[in-house]
Amino acid sequence: MIYAQVLPTPIGPLSLLMREDALVAAGFTADPTEMFVRLALALQAEGLDVVDDLGPASQAVRDYLDGDLLALDAIPVEQPGTPTRKRLHQALREVKPGTTVSYGELAERAGLPKTAARAAGSACAQNLIAPFVPCHRVLPTTGGFGGYYYGVPVKEWLLAHESGRA
Repeated sequence: MIYAQVLPTPIGPLSLLMREDALVAAGFTADPTEMFVRLALALQAEGLDVVDDLGPASQAVRDYLDGDLLALDAIPVEQPGTPTRKRLHQALREVKPGTTVSYGELAERAGLPKTAARAAGSACAQNLIAPFVPCHRVLPTTGGFGGYYYGVPVKEWLLAHESGRA
């Protein structure tokens, strides 16, 4: 069974989906089914149950919003992908709050050449567990904020929160 909870945040509802002890999806939406349908069919077959509290994952979100910017790092995550995509997602989790990297830098942190920036961008676009896998910390070298699945204003708020400007 996949268990879900929707938490209020200053930038809108955050849905968390958990299976056993790992988050399998998280995103800024009031409807957890929007995240659930992005999961692999095998996980969807387990069903979805919305609950009042997901324990440590929910507390990590509250702690993060209260200023403990490392709180999300303690929560195990699990998402599908090739070995390269998994390395990129792990490299994302190692980008510290209050800092940003380019897509090329993310590729290098994952052991790929800087020219693999497109693969890094794809890993960000396919990330199912925002902000726990913090793709919001990746910015284009051309300037600006680039894109974000949940909208650039959410990305801007997360970066401002992490830098103490929110």
